[in-house]
Amino acid sequence: MTAGSDFLHLTIADAPRGGRADWLAGRLRQAIADGRLPVGDRLPASRVLAADLGVSRGVVTEAYQRLTEEGHVTGRGRAGTVVVAAPGTPTPAPAAAPAPAALFPPAPSSDIFEAVRAARATIDLSPGVPDLTAFPRADWLRAERTVLRHLAAADFGYGDPCGAPALRQAVATWLARNRGITVDSVEVIIVAGVTQALALLTQALAAVGIDRIAVEDPGSLGVRQHLNSWRMDTPPIAVDDAGLRVDELAASGAPAVMLTPAHQFPTGVVLDGDRRRQLVSWARAGGLIIEDDYDAEHRYDRPPVPALRGLLPEQVCYAGSVSKVLAPALRVGWLLVPARLREAVVVAKRNADLGNAVLPQLVLAELMTSGAFERHLRLLRRRHIRRRDAMIAALARHLPGATVHGAAAGLHLMITLDDAVVDSELAAATLARGVKVQPLSWHCQRPYRPGLVLGYAARTPTEIEDGVAEIAAALPDRRRLDG
Repeated sequence: MTAGSDFLHLTIADAPRGGRADWLAGRLRQAIADGRLPVGDRLPASRVLAADLGVSRGVVTEAYQRLTEEGHVTGRGRAGTVVVAAPGTPTPAPAAAPAPAALFPPAPSSDIFEAVRAARATIDLSPGVPDLTAFPRADWLRAERTVLRHLAAADFGYGDPCGAPALRQAVATWLARNRGITVDSVEVIIVAGVTQALALLTQALAAVGIDRIAVEDPGSLGVRQHLNSWRMDTPPIAVDDAGLRVDELAASGAPAVMLTPAHQFPTGVVLDGDRRRQLVSWARAGGLIIEDDYDAEHRYDRPPVPALRGLLPEQVCYAGSVSKVLAPALRVGWLLVPARLREAVVVAKRNADLGNAVLPQLVLAELMTSGAFERHLRLLRRRHIRRRDAMIAALARHLPGATVHGAAAGLHLMITLDDAVVDSELAAATLARGVKVQPLSWHCQRPYRPGLVLGYAARTPTEIEDGVAEIAAALPDRRRLDG
C-alpha cells in the first residue's frame, strides 16, 4: 500500500528517490501559487503530515524551512505554520470603491443594501440595527453552558423542522406576555428571520392562487424586493397619520396585505383604533393580513399596542424575530399562520433547510426563560432613548426646518425635507462626507416628500451629533432648511 495524505492529495510514490524534501516543497509552493493554499491558511503539523506520507519528520520540516526562507510561510508558535505570501504573484490593487452617487440611483437594484453595507463610512446611520456592542455575550455564554450540560447525545441529531420545542414554548410565552397573543407552542414555527418567513408564506399563498400582496407606501424597500423575488405583485397602499388607508386597500382588490401596524416602517405611525376596526372588517370579509412585528419591543413614549394576530388568528399571519433585540446575525425568528396554511408552510420550511440550527435555538430559549432576554431589552430601551433624544436634538440644531416622524418607538427616525431636495442625491453627498443614510424615496413606490431614514440605535450620541452635522453640511446652502 502506497502512503499518501488527503492534504493536497499528496502521494509519496510520486517523489524521486533522494529528493523528497525538494518534491514536497515544490508541491506546496505550487499549491500556494494556484490558490489551493490561500494566504492565511495553516499547514498541517509536520509530525502529522510526515505520518500520513510515511516519511521522516525531517523531510517535512526541511520542506517547510525552504518555504519559510522564500517568504511564503512563517512559523507562528502554537498557531503552526501559516501561508503569508504567494510566489510570483503581485499584490492586487484594491478594487475601487463605487462612487457614492452610483450607490443611490433613482431605482435601487436588488443588491442595493449589500452594496451600501459594503461601502466605507465613518458613521453609519442606516436604520434597522440595534446596539450590537450591547449583545449580552456573558449571558449567551452562560446559557450555552447550561444547555450543553443538559444536552443528550440524541439532541445533536436532526430536529423538528418547525423548531426546537423549548424555543417554541419560550416564544409562545413571550408573545402572550408582551404582544397579547395567546398561542399554543405547537403553532409556532421557528424561521431564519422575517425574510424566510415571507419566503415560506409566498410559496404557500402561491399554491392557493394568490399572486398579489398589497404593501404600505411608504413601506420597506427590502420587503417589497423580497416579495417581488418570489413573483408576488406588490400594489402600494397609502399610509397617512392614522396608518394604512384601508379604504384604498379594499378598492385595490388585493387578497392579502403586509403591514407594520405597531410601528410603521418608515413613518413610525401606529395604526389607530378606527383603522384597526376597518382592517379587521376587511379581513373578516376574506382578506389575509401579514403582520410584521419587526421592532414592537422598542417603545418609549407611548403605551403598548397589541398585535393584530391576537384579534384574528385565522386571518393574520404573524412574523417576528430577535434581529432588532439581539442581533441580525442570529437569523432566528418565528411565524404564526392560520390553520389552513400551516401544512404548506411547514412543507416549505422542511424543503428549505430541514429546520433552523438547534443549538442556537436552545440557547435562545434558555436566555428567554431565565429572564436575561428581558433584562437585555430593558437595557437597550434606556440606551436607545438617550440616542433618540440625541438625534432629535442634533436635528433641531443642524436641520431645524426638517420634520421629524416616528420618535415614540423603534430604532430609527424619518425626516422629511423641503420639496426642492433630491434625497438620493443628498444621501450620496452625505456618504461622500463619510456618513451613511437611506433616502426616503427608496421606500416609496409613488411620489412622496423627500426625506431620509436615520438609524440611531447603533451609534453613540457623539457619532449621532457628528453624523447629523455632516448631513446638514451636505445640503446646498440654499436648502439648509434654516426654518
